[in-house]
Amino acid sequence: MVAHKFTVDLNKPLVFQVGHLGESYQEWVHQPIVSKEGPRFFESDFWEFLTRTAWWAIPTIWLPVVCWCISMSVRMGHTLSQIALMVAFGIFVWTFVEYVLHRFLFHIETKSYWGNTIHYLLHGCHHKHPMDGLRLVFPPAAAAILCIPFWNLIKLCATPSTTPALFGGGLLGYVMYDVTHYYLHHGQPTNQVPKSLKKYHLNHHFRIQNKGFGITSAFWDRVFGTLPQTKAADKAR
Repeated sequence: MVAHKFTVDLNKPLVFQVGHLGESYQEWVHQPIVSKEGPRFFESDFWEFLTRTAWWAIPTIWLPVVCWCISMSVRMGHTLSQIALMVAFGIFVWTFVEYVLHRFLFHIETKSYWGNTIHYLLHGCHHKHPMDGLRLVFPPAAAAILCIPFWNLIKLCATPSTTPALFGGGLLGYVMYDVTHYYLHHGQPTNQVPKSLKKYHLNHHFRIQNKGFGITSAFWDRVFGTLPQTKAADKAR
């Protein structure tokens, strides 16, 4: 008796379907559907609402938190030059976190029901529907939960007066990451730097999905050897 392969019905909520794909999930999720219309995830309107976030909500919600954190370190006696260094360091550390999460967590290979389901919610949905404008940034409720362990980790490694500015810098890096990510998918850059960054990121989606894990820059891809080759270099091989 031949077992029939599971087929996802795109007209029904997807989240609890994709787990049934098993080993076929990786192939399915990396065949993008290029449409600005996003799929429905859940039957429940409440859970569906939580999966959709407009890009402008990210700076609106988190920039005041960034300013508040930085002001805490200022009130504890740090100079503006010290604050600037701490914020810059926080942003730099975020770029590394961004790379590590994208490479080792967002692109983990799964085949079990719950593994596929969680991966789809975390990042697979973005590769399947890369132009879904309401699922390009991280939902604020989930981000707020993740802020707690990140704050505690920084608190463990830093002093009480430097922790807020370092955390604020990391949070600012995250805001820059999310709005940049949205722009790379939906913006129309005219300057060379953002044009190159857009090409580099879309290359990750549509040509070489196991390389090019940076979003705000290709720095860590260069450091760790995951910078994708150009089409010209591929042809020359």
